[in-house]
Amino acid sequence: MLIWLAALAATSSPAAACPTGLFHSPASQEKVVIVARPDGTYRYSFVDGRRGVVGAKGAPLECAGEALVEPGSQVRWMSLAVGSTETSFQSDGAQLGGTLLEPPEPGPHPLVIFVHGSERTSPLATAYPLLLVAQGISVFAYDKRGTGKSQGEYTQNFELLADDAAAAMAEARRVAAGRFDRIGYFGGSQGGWIAPLAATRSRPDFVAVGFGLIGSPIEEDREQVLTEMRDKGFGEPDLSEAAKVADATAKLMRSHFSKGYEQLAEVKRLYGAKPWFGQIKGEFTGEMLRASEADLKRVGAAVFDNLELIWDYDSKPVIAKVSAPQLWILAEADREAPPETTLSALQQLRDKGANLTIYSFPNTDHGMVEFAQAADGTRTYTRVTDGYFRLLGDWIKGRLNGSYGRARKR
Repeated sequence: MLIWLAALAATSSPAAACPTGLFHSPASQEKVVIVARPDGTYRYSFVDGRRGVVGAKGAPLECAGEALVEPGSQVRWMSLAVGSTETSFQSDGAQLGGTLLEPPEPGPHPLVIFVHGSERTSPLATAYPLLLVAQGISVFAYDKRGTGKSQGEYTQNFELLADDAAAAMAEARRVAAGRFDRIGYFGGSQGGWIAPLAATRSRPDFVAVGFGLIGSPIEEDREQVLTEMRDKGFGEPDLSEAAKVADATAKLMRSHFSKGYEQLAEVKRLYGAKPWFGQIKGEFTGEMLRASEADLKRVGAAVFDNLELIWDYDSKPVIAKVSAPQLWILAEADREAPPETTLSALQQLRDKGANLTIYSFPNTDHGMVEFAQAADGTRTYTRVTDGYFRLLGDWIKGRLNGSYGRARKR
């Protein structure tokens, strides 16, 4: 699962050198984050969710030498002095690297521990942390173990990653001592499994989750398969058969490729000629279906089961155990983390006493991105939906106020 979908594809040639960081308009005080991308372009991101390539046709900003200006204007957007403190800390035998980002305004500020999704890149390579800083929130962002400046082996073991997040909170408390008034976690995507678990191992004041899941990784794959089928217009008989296919690949995964080959061969025999069979993707089912039995026996575990995922991880008891207030924001058209099961489980947990605030945004996919959908179901992604970042920021600051774009409180 991804925490931040790739920004819009470049629509112009790579720009000349451009300043990066947090900027504001001297006229409107509107803020924007500029990030350099590996392809040589510079991307802008506003708190309202607009994003794109600096200097592209129709973009609201362009570079003029080392200045950031509006097209056809000599008015420069001013750089904001974001505090930045690099540090390192120990967690379960690995030295991890982190950076504390602090708003230019006097504090104290709320402090967020930025918990990873499944990416291998630094959160500082995205606009996300600075979009929170732009709203008066301090952010402690650290590199996942085995990536960036952090030692250890890359893993998706939720237990180990929750230890890392709790250690990050302890380090953030130390580095920002006296300059924060409340502290908690934000986890996007896969971070929705990790942040609540880390909260049971520390003392946060809040936990926020964006486009996360409650169901296990096995259930995630199954829900993705069924969501794909529905989006392509297949009915209940086909959905029932596709569910059996997902159950067969799940058996292999649960057993770490030690058993389940007969069941997989049977669903291939029964449904392999169906028009939907070759279109299945899921989280892993589609790739497993396209591999031969011989290859799965030989390298299946190495290819599909090499990240220490807890395939049947049950997060419901964990979420129920967290005493701090939790915010969950779901994307209603999420193909990566289908929201129906998660929403139902969250509402049940809330009914049983869990301190949960739940919002969802219609017509948004993973990452809270809006899209245009073609007749064949393919999607062209445009922007992060208006209201998402403001909702996240205001809730973290403890002061929800009014409406947030098209957000629906559940």
